[in-house]
Amino acid sequence: MFMLKQIGFALAALFLVAAPGFGQTRPIGPVILTVTGLDEAEYPGGQMAYDREMLAALGEVSFTTSSIWTEGAHLFSGVLLHDLIRALKIDAPVLHLHALNNYSVEFPVPEATTDAPLLAFTMDGLPISVRDKGPVWVIYPYDSSAAYRTDQVFARSIWQLDRIDLLR
Repeated sequence: MFMLKQIGFALAALFLVAAPGFGQTRPIGPVILTVTGLDEAEYPGGQMAYDREMLAALGEVSFTTSSIWTEGAHLFSGVLLHDLIRALKIDAPVLHLHALNNYSVEFPVPEATTDAPLLAFTMDGLPISVRDKGPVWVIYPYDSSAAYRTDQVFARSIWQLDRIDLLR
């Protein structure tokens, strides 16, 4: 009986290590974002796939803002691009962001700050569906500064984001 309890505790500990927010290294849920061009010595095939829980484990951030694509202000939650770059130890100068609809944009890595942009995966507490610009939408706190209401920022506010490639 004592041995069964030890096995049970070991299995519970193993589950906690693999659970979201506790070092999950492989997606359990649907993949919503893939990053390619990473160091193959550290990432098999040079890529990393994320489900919603893995992204949230990097440090979920939220802010409320209106946008030119929505009516009124909404609460967006996700992970800062800055935090994803830091977690993956990205040293490339430019990222190429790709959407499901084949729209793409180049993003200079130094422009990812601790304020923006946000890789939003929920809006008003609900997962962002593909129909509503998800599963990941690059969002800025547009209401907080005129600097976030420029043509360049709007062009980088890519929705239906599903892949980020490193450009060297």
